Amino acid sequence: MRTEKLLIALTIANSGLLTGQLTRTVPVEPQGVPPVLRTRKLEIVDDEGRVRANIRVHPEAKSQWMPNGKAYPDTVSLRLIDPEGCPAVKIGASERGGGVGLVGEADASHVFFPADGLRSSLKLKNNDSQQQFIQP
Repeated sequence: MRTEKLLIALTIANSGLLTGQLTRTVPVEPQGVPPVLRTRKLEIVDDEGRVRANIRVHPEAKSQWMPNGKAYPDTVSLRLIDPEGCPAVKIGASERGGGVGLVGEADASHVFFPADGLRSSLKLKNNDSQQQFIQP
């Protein structure tokens, strides 16, 4: 009889402690927001896992040559990509300057305006290969 009373008392005490633990509200401390996100490449994907935007640093490409005969310089780029995987907006910056490219439904139609070195221009091209250059 004495053991039963002790077991009942312990059960009631344990139940009280469990109830107290479950109903206790502990204020949640917000996680600190890191002041800087450092990475070499950032990708944003859609619900199907396809890359829809990326920001990337491209090192100097000593094996690829620009039309002026120089190697492609160290460049950072932002690309916004359509659902089919084609970059529709490209923004780039390097030591030589920056540029923006907008691509239509087909790669053949595009608008490109670079500021390369001391020159700037605007290139317009239609899907039927008609193109126009505008320079100051």
